[in-house]
Amino acid sequence: MPTPPRRLGARRRRPAVLAMAAALIAAGGLGGAVLYNSSGQRIAVLALARDVPMGQVIGSEDLVVAHIAGDPALHPLDAQDLQRTVGLRATTDLKRGALLVKSDLTSDPATQPGQQIVGVSAKRSLLPATRLQPGLQILIVNAPGGSGDAATTRTPETMTAVVAAVGKPDTDGSTVIDVAVGPSDGPRLALWVAGGKFQVILAPRTAGGS
Repeated sequence: MPTPPRRLGARRRRPAVLAMAAALIAAGGLGGAVLYNSSGQRIAVLALARDVPMGQVIGSEDLVVAHIAGDPALHPLDAQDLQRTVGLRATTDLKRGALLVKSDLTSDPATQPGQQIVGVSAKRSLLPATRLQPGLQILIVNAPGGSGDAATTRTPETMTAVVAAVGKPDTDGSTVIDVAVGPSDGPRLALWVAGGKFQVILAPRTAGGS
């Protein structure tokens, strides 16, 4: 039985279909490349070169320029803001490698108008192990000592203060810390310091980390 001849129309349509498929693949690849290039566009932003504790003034050595892919969900500070960022204080503990955002910084001074500055010389045993930095809130506890049940059960006097400056450790291991206290608390704190019976502890952090 003879084989029926192929239809000429079907033979002509096949190359056309293949050409159209190739064009669609090429267009899809081009669209994917455009999308990749658009989403992969990198921008220069500020990041942390090292850990910066809350309250510390930001220096140029604390920052590094990082290049990241642009993302509408991220709002890091632009690298062009470097000079305006230096000299501001950290509002929370900043970790090395993290991107820097506006809420991480403040221009507010560590002390407020009307506060008194008292120098507190303290040995290591009277300070927390966490390094104190300007702007950090602390509690100073009056510990006059004594013996008996009254001395152990009595609620100690405490005073809220803000670290204004931290000196370099002396040869004996003591450090002088300038702290800011309320207008009427300076003389009372000076008496505690003169007696040498006090302890510095970290104040509780708020939920926002400040």
